[in-house]
Amino acid sequence: MGAVAVVGQPAGGGGGGSGDVLKHSGGAWLRAAGGAEGMCTHLGPVKSELETAHEGLLAGTGGLTAIAELGAVRESWTRRFEAARGECRALAGKLRAVARIQGETDESVKSALASVSPSPSPSPSPSPSPSGRGEAR
Repeated sequence: MGAVAVVGQPAGGGGGGSGDVLKHSGGAWLRAAGGAEGMCTHLGPVKSELETAHEGLLAGTGGLTAIAELGAVRESWTRRFEAARGECRALAGKLRAVARIQGETDESVKSALASVSPSPSPSPSPSPSPSGRGEAR
């Protein structure tokens, strides 16, 4: 594996010379958060769709025990969909937090490395010439 440099630092400064740069991006985390939010949105109307699909189902079926079981199954699925929506909302928030924290950490590391980076040494002054005009011989 090649050298790793911090974003904002010259490539190859890690001694390996390959120019590899460790660069974090919030893009993947934010896309994943968007996907979780999309799933939450997609699951939103499921409860009302289940209710609509079951309207009138009980009318005229008084003696069928399968209908009662169907109601229990519907309630179970409703709870599962609501739990999935809650999980997606929570996950989206956590993924966004990772992107934010990672960016803050990158800035902290960059600042810490900048404080210990050697400053460029001043160029040597030309030696005075015998003529006294400051020319180098």
